[in-house]
Amino acid sequence: MTPEPASPSSGDGAAVLEGTLPRLNGKPDDLSDYKGKVMVIVNTASKCGFTPQYKGLEKVFRDFRGRGLVVLGFPADDVAHQEPRSGDEIAEFCRVNYGVSFPMFEKSNVKQEPLNPVFEKLNASLGAPTWNFNKYLLDRQGRPVKHFDVSVEPDDPQLTAAIDEQLRD
Repeated sequence: MTPEPASPSSGDGAAVLEGTLPRLNGKPDDLSDYKGKVMVIVNTASKCGFTPQYKGLEKVFRDFRGRGLVVLGFPADDVAHQEPRSGDEIAEFCRVNYGVSFPMFEKSNVKQEPLNPVFEKLNASLGAPTWNFNKYLLDRQGRPVKHFDVSVEPDDPQLTAAIDEQLRD
């Protein structure tokens, strides 16, 4: 799927970064702490055919974090029930199998009620995830810029060029 830019009428995307959400370790994380960073927000699942994208997401995070990128992972079980694990199990799975070091949040819904508040805003702005491992690019002000479907791998030039463009701004 071709990434689609956010429409100018989508409103102020900075609200995506409001509030506090628990990380997989249960500790609260203030989303406003990510303002000033370019973000890739992704809905994840450990029992999905696209789960190996964790490896690419970690690489993108490591390659670009020195320039101000952060990847934020949101495990979800409401897309074909492909995330049956608990928070501790998800954290261990990601660390052991893919070396994930980017922030991962507590499992929540990204398509069905009750929606994670981040995805409630992303879905309204750029559209709901079509499957697991959809990627949402946000600018340094926390505004949604583009939505990349699951078919766009983390190292796809479409995504990396869009990240690079945001990091230059």
